[in-house]
Amino acid sequence: MRPVDPNRVERSRAVLVTGCSSGIGEATAARLAGAGWTVYATARRADTLAGLARRGCRTLALDVTDEASMTAAVAAVEEAEGAVGVLVNNAGYSQSGAVESVPMADVRRQFETNVFGLVRMCQLVLPGMRAQGWGRIVNVSSMGGRLTFPGGGLYHGSKHAVEAISDALRYEVAGFGVHVVVVEPGIIRTRFGETAVEAIGPAAQGPYAAFNRAVAQATAEAYGRGPLGRLGGSPDAVARRIEAILRSPRPRSRYPVTASARVMLTLRRLLPDAAWDAMLRNRFPPP
Repeated sequence: MRPVDPNRVERSRAVLVTGCSSGIGEATAARLAGAGWTVYATARRADTLAGLARRGCRTLALDVTDEASMTAAVAAVEEAEGAVGVLVNNAGYSQSGAVESVPMADVRRQFETNVFGLVRMCQLVLPGMRAQGWGRIVNVSSMGGRLTFPGGGLYHGSKHAVEAISDALRYEVAGFGVHVVVVEPGIIRTRFGETAVEAIGPAAQGPYAAFNRAVAQATAEAYGRGPLGRLGGSPDAVARRIEAILRSPRPRSRYPVTASARVMLTLRRLLPDAAWDAMLRNRFPPP
């Protein structure tokens, strides 16, 4: 890998985006490439990125649960650009189901993807950012990083972790010229909701069967034509926000995206736990 020359005037502004095969990652990579950024779009399978390659992105295979894959992807960008200037940690998914009912292998997979991969990507790009005295790390969290819905404890736990890690990291790297920003989407109309419902799988059996079915139905409605879904947005709403963050000389620490995020975060801030739980019982019958 080519070492970064700290004395050179030009700083790398190359953008590496994880999880670009669909949804927010795909929209972000396409928007940034269209705006003139040098974008490295990544996914576990590089063959899913052909559309982004046609739109001007450079593509790489990157699996955020595999150390060798992460190291190779960052090294490839550094070889070509000197450093990763911007990291957009987008890769993630939702594991649904009552906590007791989810196999531990699935729990570990949730945190490997949503948390540990994110942390490792930060560790890998920071030496180059620090050496050039400039960088941006955008961690795609969720409104679910600051509130919790029943049946989503494991997903919410992973996103609460992203929020906490980002807060600590923001303080630790600010002196090196690196900004860490959290983006908190609400309901985004992608396959995310379908994936969350499918992830319940075997958890739809046993003492939590009825509860898990209610979680699946509520999730499907939220990402469909339900009241919360009508307050949602498209992946491009998040992509536009990320583009604005990269252009801002002093971005804020966190940005809720969509009306659903703003409404739900306001409710959670105002309601005590008992009132929040009472509200949720209308949608999630207790087991």
